[in-house]
Amino acid sequence: MKKIIYFLLLTLGLPKGVVFAQEPLDELLPIRGFAIAAPRSNGLDDFIKFINEELGPKKVNTLILRVDFNYQFKSHPELRDSAALSRSDVKKLVNAAKKINMRIIPQINLLGHQSWAGKVGALLRVYPEFDETPWVKMPVADYKWPNPEGLYCKSYCPLHPGVHKIVFELVDEITNVFESNAFHAGMDEVFYIGDDQCPRCGGHDKAELFAGEVRKIRDHLALTGKELWIWGDRLLDGKTTGIGMWAASLNNTHRAIDMIPKDVIICDWQYGRPNQTAVYFALKGFRVVSCPWDKPNVAIVQIDDMLRSRQYATKEVKGNFYGVAHTVWSGPVPFFNGYYGKTSAPIQTTTTPNARPVDPNETTWNTFKVMYDKINKLKTAQ
Repeated sequence: MKKIIYFLLLTLGLPKGVVFAQEPLDELLPIRGFAIAAPRSNGLDDFIKFINEELGPKKVNTLILRVDFNYQFKSHPELRDSAALSRSDVKKLVNAAKKINMRIIPQINLLGHQSWAGKVGALLRVYPEFDETPWVKMPVADYKWPNPEGLYCKSYCPLHPGVHKIVFELVDEITNVFESNAFHAGMDEVFYIGDDQCPRCGGHDKAELFAGEVRKIRDHLALTGKELWIWGDRLLDGKTTGIGMWAASLNNTHRAIDMIPKDVIICDWQYGRPNQTAVYFALKGFRVVSCPWDKPNVAIVQIDDMLRSRQYATKEVKGNFYGVAHTVWSGPVPFFNGYYGKTSAPIQTTTTPNARPVDPNETTWNTFKVMYDKINKLKTAQ
């Protein structure tokens, strides 16, 4: 029957935008992901409804959930957000995911992103001794970029002797409660690392510091058979590629790509244009997931690139082209408002150059729809 349908499609012509799929969807795109902040307790029912009615039918099989401190940690209750998710809340998410054969990968931002705009995150607020740059003070008035201090987000010092005991207790607890075999450590946009004034890591090679932190987290997870996922921007040379300081590195961390284990999964976010960085990661021996955000045309190209790479790569490299994951840089509520037509305004998530004026169609929710419409056409054509 499949051969007859294929013959008719070839005879009549493929509908515009459809790629004919003769292989199972899991073979075409092993990872079909969605990354978003975890809901609050009062938004849990809406989130589970979205899992059941949207993520399941669209065959999303990986949910990267930015939890950070939105959980009632027992190991470190001093770091909990107010109104954080309870254990029973998390189990509702886990059970909903199991019903559609979707795994959840919880994320806590490690190393970088320990502050945002004018607010210090829980880890450095409670343990200020972990701060890589304690002399850089948060703005009294509104945060602006650029600024004389080079402040985007604060980092913890990777060589502080006390930081990993606390961090790893959080990692162990969150992966256990989510029943997950993987953990996403973030590690994107790390601008403060190896600062010359830091008494521990000043003067150290920034690539070695970054790689050392990746290895330390990876090795800890490996003790219990779990995978490490990270964003890939710090492993790209922003100057040589012309990509710049946001989606790549200008502070010499890029050489860390040759210093970290090959079983680390790279989430390659390239938002403004479909840079061919996934090929670089794959040829370096890493499994790579291409991650669009708010440009539908970029998402389509990234899906096509991933399919093409898996089709034409050697058997040694094919498996490194791991799939795609849509990213949302807000909480669920603003995303759902856009997705269900309650607002048409794009989500502005940052005061950096990433917050550019956009076309009305260039929204994160429209990109999600376009991206998974294309993936569902692959499924339909099988």
